[in-house]
Amino acid sequence: MTVAETLRPVIRAFLGADPPLQMRCWDGSTLGPDQSPATLVVHSPTALRRLLWAPNELGLGRAYVAGDLDIEGDVYAALNLRDVVAAQDHRAQIALGLGGWTDAVKAARRLGVLGPPPPVPPEEARLKGRRHSKERDAAAVAHHYDISNDFYRLVLGPTLTYSCAYFTTPDTGLDEAQASKYELICRKLGLRPGMRLLDVGCGWGGMLLHAAREYDVRGVGVTLSTRQAELAAKRVAEAGLTDRIEIRKQDYRDVTDGPYDAISSIGMFEHVGLAKLGEYFSRLHSLLRSGGRLLNHGISRPWGPSSFDRHSFIERYVFPDGELHEVGTVVSALQAATFEVRDLHSLREHYARTLRHWVTNLQANWDEAVRVVGEARARIWLLYMAGSAINFDAGRTSIHQVLAVKAEPGESSGMPLTRDEWTVPAFANA
Repeated sequence: MTVAETLRPVIRAFLGADPPLQMRCWDGSTLGPDQSPATLVVHSPTALRRLLWAPNELGLGRAYVAGDLDIEGDVYAALNLRDVVAAQDHRAQIALGLGGWTDAVKAARRLGVLGPPPPVPPEEARLKGRRHSKERDAAAVAHHYDISNDFYRLVLGPTLTYSCAYFTTPDTGLDEAQASKYELICRKLGLRPGMRLLDVGCGWGGMLLHAAREYDVRGVGVTLSTRQAELAAKRVAEAGLTDRIEIRKQDYRDVTDGPYDAISSIGMFEHVGLAKLGEYFSRLHSLLRSGGRLLNHGISRPWGPSSFDRHSFIERYVFPDGELHEVGTVVSALQAATFEVRDLHSLREHYARTLRHWVTNLQANWDEAVRVVGEARARIWLLYMAGSAINFDAGRTSIHQVLAVKAEPGESSGMPLTRDEWTVPAFANA
């Protein structure tokens, strides 16, 4: 009996049927259609042992990261397997049930691969300490952002912007769309020359550089990433803006030098945690002047119970301790901190498009990416970005910009009557 025939019951336990894509095993035997946009390649029997010890997406993820499992062809077609299965079998996820686990044990016994759990890939995060303490948050950020500035430049392009872009036309390129995103946020914040801007989670400094160049503001950026802070400061110096922009390696909870005229938080909110939302928004509220605006740009999840899973691939390999919040919860937390919420803007389709640009960049620079961070890390980023693009397309994940103002009782909010001044046709200097 071939390996593919031996594994057929296990695959059916996962999918409810034979795979809609071709699967090729280490002995050359196959399951699924010959004509397939993607092929799942099982290089090693160790892949099956990983599934026995983690019979869900974590086991599959470990097998892929370690090179026991591979994808040939269209990565999106392979990762879209979940939706294909759901349409056929009405399943919410791909995982082994009790019967499937029994079939997997039988198959493993026949193939002679039963044994202790294989070593966990070293890229997997195992954080210690109290969740969302300052020390643990710093470790979580370092795990994701401190891998290599050169790697991020390959993936993100010259803007070094690691957040959802804003595509004003179907033909807009990634760099222009990132500039348009910054321009949109500057306009929403109502920036004017001489204002003081705090950028929480400033990354490599893109928002501050744009705001200083185009609006002549003075800015402070804080990040927990050592490598981001170093390169952001270097970019500020190269732009000749050290007199207007200060970059700090600092936790937002330690910022005390308000008041600021405006605060932006772009792609950092996912690291805050539900238990810390009140503290987060209260801290930002205390740092704003009366009438100052906050723009919170963060990934969100649909309504319902929290989807946090400590055994998920994203949690273990990509964003340890990351949490997504339902946008209604975000609005309520802002109002509880006495902000007045003024605008809500979904950019879900924009993030799917952004991620596909990043995947294209990574694939085009694959050999260099592997040289810089190693093959396992490059595989992690390919899997997470392509899978995230599919989730944004499918509506399982969204992203919202929430604009709020610190409006004191009896005082004008200073907000415009319409959204006209926020409109960004295609990026041009304000």
